[in-house]
Amino acid sequence: MHGEIEIEGSESVALMVREELARRRQSRQWLADEARVSLSTLEKALSGRRPFTLATVVRLEDALGTDLRSSRRNGSEIAVSTFAPESMGAYARPAVQWLEGSYLTLRPSFSEPGSIYAYLTAISWDSSAGHLVFSETARLDSQYEQQGFVSFPHLSGAIYLVTISDGQYRLALLNRPSGGGALCGLLVTLAAGQGAQLTPAAVPLTLVPLGGRPDPQLGVVRRGDACFEEYRECVDRIAQRGFAMFPL
Repeated sequence: MHGEIEIEGSESVALMVREELARRRQSRQWLADEARVSLSTLEKALSGRRPFTLATVVRLEDALGTDLRSSRRNGSEIAVSTFAPESMGAYARPAVQWLEGSYLTLRPSFSEPGSIYAYLTAISWDSSAGHLVFSETARLDSQYEQQGFVSFPHLSGAIYLVTISDGQYRLALLNRPSGGGALCGLLVTLAAGQGAQLTPAAVPLTLVPLGGRPDPQLGVVRRGDACFEEYRECVDRIAQRGFAMFPL
């Protein structure tokens, strides 16, 4: 299609955009608003489901104040590291490429008991850092969208999504995918309580490959909503099938 950057260029642009958002601690929704592009268009380009158009790249450069095409000038390329640090499991990129992609993320709602909270998580390889990273988008409480690194140690085979910010930790501990490719486990975080109070919380969490869900229902999904029963089953099976334990 005329005006589209070739796929290699799109991958480099996507990497630089994710790095800029992580560095600035800004969400994809913020960037979409600043660049005047749809969040859907931005999500598809960053996940590799469609190439960037030149017009979109120019708008992103204006919003970020950064040249996103300099990495390809004069034939130069971004240096790619293929092994994660030992502290993250020393995994090689070819061994974890199956993990890269966009996921529908489901957990119980903290604000409405009995409901499901749904948002998006993207996992990708950060070439400059040499390891997998993740970022959350499309949360109603966008100020709490998390970005961090992925640890994948061989000893346990578990997958850790870790956020460290100003000494605060937030952890998603997930099993390798089961049927359908879903990652199931638990989330350990702080939930907003009364007033400014934050309460430690551990809840079941599942990341379902977005795949054929171009427009999944997001936000608080309540009983009676079209996707409620499906989402509820995805969350309930975590404990029912032993993907995580919640002993009383």
